[in-house]
Amino acid sequence: MMEEVNIKQIEFCQISDRGRLLSVIEGLLFTSGDRLKLRDIADIIEATEGKAKGLLLELRDEYLKENRGIELIISNNEYYLAAKRKNNSYIQKLLKINYRQSLSQASIETLSIIAYKQPITRVEIEEIRGVKSDSAVNTLMQKGLITEKGRLDVIGRPILYATTSDFLTYFGLNSIKDLPNIEEFEEETE
Repeated sequence: MMEEVNIKQIEFCQISDRGRLLSVIEGLLFTSGDRLKLRDIADIIEATEGKAKGLLLELRDEYLKENRGIELIISNNEYYLAAKRKNNSYIQKLLKINYRQSLSQASIETLSIIAYKQPITRVEIEEIRGVKSDSAVNTLMQKGLITEKGRLDVIGRPILYATTSDFLTYFGLNSIKDLPNIEEFEEETE
């Protein structure tokens, strides 16, 4: 008499080899078109987070070694595929848009303050800049570079702002810890 076999076990056995798992992960990243968390990838392939992370790093290294048009980006413990930056000028021609939509000086100042002081209120930003920052904050929100991160627990409950994963991607950072040390800028200006 044959034992009943769990279909999930059969499916996992079929994809348990390393090469097949790399293929599955690549397919997941491509199909999602968005960032995927490590635990979600591990759950889908029915593996530990450690094994999934190892496979993701192996996949990233394969993209780095080969002359390929895409790369695996790791940002804030999330993973996604993107076109290699060195090919941006060609991609811009295809899409007929300018990816480097420049930010105004006010937006750059505001974004810098938020990046280094987050979470921060608009009033605190304005105290540092010395001018109103409503327009710059709105622009940065529209571009998805900053987001609301709750409210400060004081009278009026002002909104707190922080940078987003898109901010990290825009500036090619893996985490906020990769920002240049602010003391370096202070030394240069003195």
